[in-house]
Amino acid sequence: MTTEFDLEKARAASWFRQLRDDICAAFETLEDEQDSGPFAHLPAGRFELTETKRAAADGSDAGGGLMSVMRGGRLFEKVGVNVSAVYGVLEPRAQKAMAARKDIAGMADDPRFWASGVSLVAHMRNPMTPAVHMNTRMFWTPHAWWFGGGSDLNPCIERAEDTAFFHAVLKDYCDKHDAGYYPRYKDWADEYFYIPHRKRARGVGGIFFDDHNTGDWEADFAFTQDVGRAFLPAFVGVTKQHRNEPWTEADKEAQLIHRGLYAEYNLVYDRGTKFGLETGHDANAVLMSLPPEAKWY
Repeated sequence: MTTEFDLEKARAASWFRQLRDDICAAFETLEDEQDSGPFAHLPAGRFELTETKRAAADGSDAGGGLMSVMRGGRLFEKVGVNVSAVYGVLEPRAQKAMAARKDIAGMADDPRFWASGVSLVAHMRNPMTPAVHMNTRMFWTPHAWWFGGGSDLNPCIERAEDTAFFHAVLKDYCDKHDAGYYPRYKDWADEYFYIPHRKRARGVGGIFFDDHNTGDWEADFAFTQDVGRAFLPAFVGVTKQHRNEPWTEADKEAQLIHRGLYAEYNLVYDRGTKFGLETGHDANAVLMSLPPEAKWY
């Protein structure tokens, strides 16, 4: 028997797949447009697609997704856009990785779950163009459901005008739903993307939210969709400003060191990385976010 939750889960998974398709198409268009600069002689980058699978502890099918990765493009040095829909039973360690700021009601007695989402990380050729991260997702258990996601900008060379533009776009999309969302979720991003052992943020922030459940599934889904829709105008707007700017070896060195900072965060603190590895998802897809090259002092 198909339930209302089944229909909602199908709608969410379909939306995340469409968002993935739209972003990949836009990024390939940017590659086609990049007809000047030191890498213009290269073929325009294209995404390589790999089906991913998640196996349950007993070896049975537990969902999967699509990993889309572009490497060595004219504009993008490495970018991945992953989409998945997975399900099964969560072990206690995975339950802990899944929860953000609260215990999951009823999970100890009935540890079934379903999760779907899209996750993106882009590392750019030109140090003047910032790296970026975005994801949107939905989780479901027999006793609870919620949405999460956000976008954050990660420049190695910070410009106040880029930060202001990126945040303004996110605020505009958030304000369509609730004037309190942007300040609340900006603060959460500042907290979440902070690296304690470095005593600094990994970038210039954005928004981050989890456990988002107002009790109105349609409204919360609509908000999550707009977080996804905000990504391309926010990121592409900044990228087009700087994609043809010259850079020095010192700029490239700064980019590689900043990538090291990014890698540290994702491997040590990121909850999405922990959840993906704890639940047996394809490790290559989980670690897609890592940069192609990085340096440490």
